[in-house]
Amino acid sequence: MQPIFDFFFDQYYGTPTYLIVLELIGVFFGFLSVIYSKNDNILVYPTGIISTAIFVYILAIYGLLGDMMINAYYFSMSIYGWYIWTRKVDPEHFTPITNTTSKENWQSVYIFIATMVFVFAIYEYFEKWNNWTAYVDTVTTAIFFVGMWQMAKKKIENWIFWIVGDIISVPLYFYKGLTFTAIQYFIFTIIAIYGYKAWKRNLRNDLRPA
Repeated sequence: MQPIFDFFFDQYYGTPTYLIVLELIGVFFGFLSVIYSKNDNILVYPTGIISTAIFVYILAIYGLLGDMMINAYYFSMSIYGWYIWTRKVDPEHFTPITNTTSKENWQSVYIFIATMVFVFAIYEYFEKWNNWTAYVDTVTTAIFFVGMWQMAKKKIENWIFWIVGDIISVPLYFYKGLTFTAIQYFIFTIIAIYGYKAWKRNLRNDLRPA
C-alpha cells in the first residue's frame, strides 16, 4: 500500500498544508458544481464560483497560467450563466436546454481559436514554453472555454467539450503534481457522460414553470 500511496501523493511532500486544504475544498465544491450541472440545478453556479475562486489562487501560486485563466474565465462565466439560467423566455418558463445553432457552432469555433491565440501569447510573453504541458494546456484551455460558454447558454453540446477536456486533464494534472485535482477530473469525466445523457432526455422538454 505504501508504494501506491507514495506514487499518487509524493508530490505533496513539502507543500504547505494550507494549499492542500484549499485544493480539497476547491475539489469538493467542484464536485458539487458538476453534479448540480448534471441535474440542471441553478446551484451549479454559486458552488462553481467558490471552486474557481480557490483554484485561481492555487494555480497562480503554481504558475499554471493557462489553468489559472480557465478558472478566472469560469468565475466570470458563472456569473453570466447564473443570469441566463434564471432568465425567463416567457412569463412562465425559464431558459430551456437546446442544441447549438449553426451560428453558435461558428461562435464556438471563434472562441476556440481566439483562446488558443490568447493563451499562446501569454505563454510567449512570460516565456513559459519550458515543458510539453504548456502546449497541452493551450488546447485544454480552448476546449474548456467553449464548454463553459455553451453550458452558460444551456446547450447540450457543452458536455462533449467537458468530456474531451476532462479526459486530457486527468494525466496532465497528475503530471503537474495536483493528484487530488487529477482524481477530480477523472470523476468529472464520468459525471459529464451521465450529464450528457440526462440533458439529452430533457432536450427541448425543459420548459419548467416559473
